[in-house]
This record gives sequence, structure tokens and C-alpha cells, in this order.
Amino acid sequence: MSHFIRALLATVGLCMFCAAGHAQTYPTRPVKIIVPFATGGPADNYARFMAQRLQEILGQSFVVDNKPGAGSVIGTDQAAKSTPDGYTLLMMSNAHTVNETLIANKPFALARDFTGIAPINYSDLVLVAHPSLPTANLAELLARVKSQPGKINYASSGLGTPYHMAGELFKSMAGVYLVHIPYRGSSGARTDVIGGQVDLMFDAVTTMVEQVKSGKVKALATTGLQRSSVLPEVPTVHEAGVPNYEATIWLGLMAPKGTPRAVVDKLNEAVTRITSQAEVRAQWGRQGATPMVMTPAVFDKYIQDDIAKWARVIKTANIKAE
Repeated sequence: MSHFIRALLATVGLCMFCAAGHAQTYPTRPVKIIVPFATGGPADNYARFMAQRLQEILGQSFVVDNKPGAGSVIGTDQAAKSTPDGYTLLMMSNAHTVNETLIANKPFALARDFTGIAPINYSDLVLVAHPSLPTANLAELLARVKSQPGKINYASSGLGTPYHMAGELFKSMAGVYLVHIPYRGSSGARTDVIGGQVDLMFDAVTTMVEQVKSGKVKALATTGLQRSSVLPEVPTVHEAGVPNYEATIWLGLMAPKGTPRAVVDKLNEAVTRITSQAEVRAQWGRQGATPMVMTPAVFDKYIQDDIAKWARVIKTANIKAE
């Protein structure tokens, strides 16, 4: 028995030594970042930004691989089934935490199949209205909606998208009823709000800021807990009438479950170095994005809390996947 224990301890020690050695040399070949969304969107753009900076820090290529489809399920499933060695990563967003409840029969589960590396940033949404809607601020909108339930509508880029979920969270927390008009993508929804065919929309502040400044729409509130860096004159939903309301678009990196902890920690350290740089914070601030910094353990907890938050909204609104 003592011989067995000595052999077991030796094996454990060897494994720990190999893992430490792997982390010291990692990466020794190109790393793939799967983006389960189409090219040109925020997740793709920030993935490419991070890939370039990670390459500069870690000395190996980080290659973005777009795998869109099925509401992010196709690319995410490919990442989940990848070898957990640190050479395949996933760019994820809060679309994933919504889908955890909304899509019941996914071939993966975030907590079971992934480990968090680090968040990257978040961007506020802005609640905009067509100028013809006779509401100058959020308080007036709330009063009008409560006096005319079902008469005012809002557009979104589709079921379960951040824009839709922001609207449903607003309805739940404000105790109001708005008619949801889903579109197949944000461009059609945005066009119809600007054209006056739809009353309201929660949209990315980075996308809608120029429309607000040109007067094509009016901004009633932004959706972070702090005012947006690109629309500082616009109050938040939280301060303008719905306390503790928060709905943002955030991005982060994950790895397949079983990726060596030392590798995860090394990637977290590299991401944190990037998101903590003054020039990065200034550049993203001009875009309306705010860097996020967390340890892997805190990020895992953040993901689970976000899953629970949107699960409550989905249940309250009785949202069903199409």
C-alpha cells in the first residue's frame, strides 16, 4: 500500500510539473478564437482587436474563426467539443447567458462545458423614440404607457436578442406593457423606428448615437447603471424612473472545460493587461464601451448570475424559442 501511495504521489507531482511547464511555454502554436456570430458585429470586431493584442503579448498568432448560425449554437458547440488545451477559445456574449434558458435542447451547457477566462467589455443600450412620440423623457413615457397599455410598441432585432431582452426587463421592472415587434436583424428595426413606423427601440448606443445627435430619434434613457460616455447628457433608466435597471451588451472569453488552470490564468493575465491599458480604455470609451476586469472565478460567478437574471425575465414574459 505504501508503495502504491508513493507511486500515486509521484504521478500527481509529475502531472503538476507538466501542467506548470505547459503554462510557462504556452502558447507554442497559433490559438483559434471561435466567434459564433457573423463578421462585422461587435463580437467579431472586439475579437479581432483582442487577437492582435494577445499576439503582441504572448508571441503567437491568435486567429479569429467566425462560425455563425442557430443563434450562436453552432460555433459554441464546436468550441465545447474542442480539445481543452488552450488552443481553442470562445468569444461569448450575454446572448449565451440568455440562450442558456431560451434554447432548451442545446448540445452544450455553459457551466458544464466551459470555464471562464475573462470578460472584455460592456456597452450600454439606449432607449430611443421617434420624434413624433409625445414624450420628452422616461417619466413621461412611463405615464403614457401606463395610461394606454398596449398602444405603444417597441422594435427589436429578434427574439432573445439583447435588444428584446432589454425591453422585456424594462416591462417587468417598470410594470408596464409594450407591444414587442420583432425583426430579422437590427437594421430593419432601426430603419422603422427612424421612419416612425415603430415607437421605440432599445439599440446599441454605439450604433444609435449619431442618429440621436442628428435628431432622427430622441434618446430617453441609457441602460447602464452609470451614464454613457458617448451620451453623458442622457439619464440612465435606473436614475430616471426604474431603480436598479441594467441591461448591457457584454463580451468575454471562455475555454473548453478541462483547460489547464495555469493556462486560463495566463490568458486572464494577458487580457487584463490589455483591458487595463489607458489607451485601450480611452479608445473604447470613445466607442461607448467600458472595459471589464475579473479573475476567472469571479467571471464564472458573473456568468451564472447573468444566466439566472435572464431566466427570470424569460419566465416572467413567457418567452418561447421560435
